[in-house]
Amino acid sequence: MPSRSAPKGTLALIGGGEWGEHHQALDRRLLELSGASEVVVLPTAASYEHPDRVEATAAAHFSPLGVTTTTLHVLNRREAQAAANVAAIKHAKFVYITDGSPMHLRSVLKSSDLFEAMLAAYRDGAVIAASGAGATVLCDPMVDPRGGAYTVGLGFVEGLAVFPNHNRAPSHLLQRSIELRPTDAILVGVDAETALVREPDAEWSVAGAGHVTIYTDGIPAVHAAGASGLALP
Repeated sequence: MPSRSAPKGTLALIGGGEWGEHHQALDRRLLELSGASEVVVLPTAASYEHPDRVEATAAAHFSPLGVTTTTLHVLNRREAQAAANVAAIKHAKFVYITDGSPMHLRSVLKSSDLFEAMLAAYRDGAVIAASGAGATVLCDPMVDPRGGAYTVGLGFVEGLAVFPNHNRAPSHLLQRSIELRPTDAILVGVDAETALVREPDAEWSVAGAGHVTIYTDGIPAVHAAGASGLALP
């Protein structure tokens, strides 16, 4: 269970479409916050969707920003327990979790040594960026993609549920998530190529091409890039 103490790191919950043209400004900011010269990429969620392609795509995106990338092929539970992978995450300053299958990502990371190392790195000041599946899995509760209901997430942020690819999702799934939202949680729809970012001061802001929509008991609140001071956990 994540610590209640305030983390020193930065969390970027991205709606999907990682490494698109609209992410240059965001990733520059995240690199500045992390002080990293290397980005550690986890293609776990893409285990069944050509994870081998992630390495080249990540390198092509981050190279113009002046940093290298290392892709850890953590595709199953055994690899999430491997000492070398755990050490790489423990010492990373910037970890990027790609999009794909949230259920597979959760099954691989939950209660693993690698997840604990990631959490420790975040507490100590690392940047954790998670796109699509990663964004919803890191929160608790977690939106279940199989029907729009809710299940248990990994809990980097508690009391917050992320609905990724908000501007592209089938309307019936979004409506189901809105209707079934737990009373003790806030549902946030994050558009593709858009990020909900929490810096070390615990202030949430919006970056990217689209919008972030906050669903509570009232009228949904829509925030565009540049919005800050969002009232979220």
